[in-house]
Amino acid sequence: MNTDDFDSGKTAMLFFDLLNSFIHGGDDSAKAQKMPMVDNAVRLMKACREAAIPIFFASASHHGSGSTASNLITDTDTSLKPWSGGMVAWRKPHTIQGDWGSQVIAELEPRADDYYIPKCRYSAFHQTCLDLALRSRAIDTLIISGGSTDVGVCATVFAGRDHDYHLIVARDACATSHDPRSHDTLMDLVFPRMARVRSTEQIIGMIQTRAQA
Repeated sequence: MNTDDFDSGKTAMLFFDLLNSFIHGGDDSAKAQKMPMVDNAVRLMKACREAAIPIFFASASHHGSGSTASNLITDTDTSLKPWSGGMVAWRKPHTIQGDWGSQVIAELEPRADDYYIPKCRYSAFHQTCLDLALRSRAIDTLIISGGSTDVGVCATVFAGRDHDYHLIVARDACATSHDPRSHDTLMDLVFPRMARVRSTEQIIGMIQTRAQA
């Protein structure tokens, strides 16, 4: 195998937490920050649909009581702010199953025959049907887009590597709402050890080259 190997017939596209609550639920500044990622995700979606590459949506989806969320003892909250007085505060999930916030953004044109993977932890593989659904279609390669890079995307990349999938991470179709240095560090110093890190343009080129072969 070489780093240019690509078989669209054994490939799936995974969009991670591209949901209303995370993309459209913030203020205008937060939305504008995420739009380049969304625009590139849309380009990937269209290229995959044209090439008949199956699309998977991994979506945070919690019970309305919040009981399915984890509230662990940590040094800081997800924004790296130390807990006030050293007391960990209850963190209600951002996405509740069935509500507007848990729905895939309309820009990605979700269809009934796409794969929907509800999850309650960072990794899209943790106690979900993702691995089963991929293996049932003999898929061994996964393209990943979404956010946050340093939270769920990171956890999913590590898990995908441990499940022996070939991974392609779309650098400019992933993003973080946290410190941008975490995104760059993962893309430059961590992910290349376990995946291929490519731009949206490069991935579309791989898909189109394979389709023309």
